[in-house]
Amino acid sequence: MSDKTTGSGSTSRAILVTALAALAGFAAVYVTLAPPDNARPADTTAKNSSALNTSRLNTGEMAAFVFKKQPEPLAEVAFQDANGKPRTLVDWKGRVVLLNLWATWCAPCRKEMPGLANLQKELGSARFEVVALAVDRAGAEVAGKFLASIRADALALYIDPTARVGTALRAAGMPTTLLIDPQGREIGRLTGAAEWDSADARRLIAAYLK
Repeated sequence: MSDKTTGSGSTSRAILVTALAALAGFAAVYVTLAPPDNARPADTTAKNSSALNTSRLNTGEMAAFVFKKQPEPLAEVAFQDANGKPRTLVDWKGRVVLLNLWATWCAPCRKEMPGLANLQKELGSARFEVVALAVDRAGAEVAGKFLASIRADALALYIDPTARVGTALRAAGMPTTLLIDPQGREIGRLTGAAEWDSADARRLIAAYLK
């Protein structure tokens, strides 16, 4: 009787040892496959890499450029081209747009307009356009003569004779320039005049044409 009991106990211990060994093996596999804790900060950094890159873009001539935390949808605005044809920003969907709001009475606008024209000459393409929109009750004829007088022929004439676009887009003054992504969302804006044909401006635009 005691021999049977002893044999039974040995068998139980053997089963228990085997089970513990299997459990240890499973734990080892789990630890090997699970990501280490120190990998998590690196993942977070990768997600924020775009924000870190944009901080290097608003420097120099673009120091006053203010980025949105995330691209934001814009209000629907209506205006006209030189021929009086109705236009909206939807017409540029699929392209990066630098939307410049200006007026013929605005002295800083006159100062920066040649730079915008040069930028259009250098980077204008099926992927990018400088859209210089006159928010001006003076009308298309006066706005057109203004562009011609400063030799900004590279810029197409667009006009809002109602002067409502500035309010709809929350422009704090003239000029105000918005960078818009191919989905029609605002990336950021700069209020006031800037050298738009500078290396800093070209670098900012080029970052969104990649």
